[in-house]
Amino acid sequence: MPDGTGRQPQSAKESRHYRDIHYAEGAWGGTLPAVYGHEAAGVIEEVGPGVEGFAVGDHVVVTLIRACGHCFHCDQAAPNLCEETLPLDETSRLHNGDGRSIGQGLKTGAFAEQAVVHHSQIVKIPESLPMESASLLACGVITGLGAVVNTAQVPAGSSVAVIGTGGVGLNSIQGAALCGAQTIVALDISDDKLASAKAFGATHTVNPKQNDALEAVKAVTQGRGADYVFVTVGVAAAIEQGLGLLRRGGTLVVVGMPALGVMAQFEVVGLADDCKRIVGSKMGGTRLKVDVPKLVELYQQGRLKLDELVTGRYPLEQINEAIASVKRGEALRNVIVF
Repeated sequence: MPDGTGRQPQSAKESRHYRDIHYAEGAWGGTLPAVYGHEAAGVIEEVGPGVEGFAVGDHVVVTLIRACGHCFHCDQAAPNLCEETLPLDETSRLHNGDGRSIGQGLKTGAFAEQAVVHHSQIVKIPESLPMESASLLACGVITGLGAVVNTAQVPAGSSVAVIGTGGVGLNSIQGAALCGAQTIVALDISDDKLASAKAFGATHTVNPKQNDALEAVKAVTQGRGADYVFVTVGVAAAIEQGLGLLRRGGTLVVVGMPALGVMAQFEVVGLADDCKRIVGSKMGGTRLKVDVPKLVELYQQGRLKLDELVTGRYPLEQINEAIASVKRGEALRNVIVF
């Protein structure tokens, strides 16, 4: 085993996320063949030399956040922006029968019975936490909720609009509710997903195909627009729309990850004249060992919805069916269960 890695996991559970689908389809480059799957929970089977704080049998969440712990960004408490190149970034531990390298998709490769990851990518969880629910803490929850709590630090009483109510968007809605936002407007073209948004804390819902989004947001924000808008889909048009939904002095948080080369357009004078801000949020600014235990505690208190995010459970042999269901818009999160 290489330095700083742990082998994970037999009995792992891996949640289906659109980021894997987009990556496999070439949205952010990469090479094939590759094993994808980047939201996982499992049990440590083996610990590499030099790894401290983990032991065989530990239950862990496995994420794509791989960090050295000592570069400029890590010292600034931003491990999601780590600038160091680690051994696992350069050489995949996966190989086919001929010995040729297989890519480790999104630094995790968890659509498999076992995965080799760096110790910075895992955080221990209680054995009582169901693996299916725990796996959601690896990306969708921390990305959506963290954008609200960590990146934007939304104060109580704020007005919030969330564009896109998939798994990430629902967790931005959860985050806004936990922060005490007074008005939470969910926007989506799926009425079924908007119904889920209400269950996760949205105070108002808007289907832009049926109603004017700007008028709807202004109607519940004293005609000004939202204090914060979170764009949780990687679509340029949604970013452009989100900027228009802001009040003067408001903040747009780009959470969804567009494909390479996607460009958005907006009138620049509005940024200065209206004092609007555009902020990016990667993985919700998450610090695994700080944030995940807090989320686990909220779940145990009944204040954080995880179980409700799981739409379907599939064996690995049916992964194509799980992916097809997601692409048809039928699922919040489908989970591959070993």
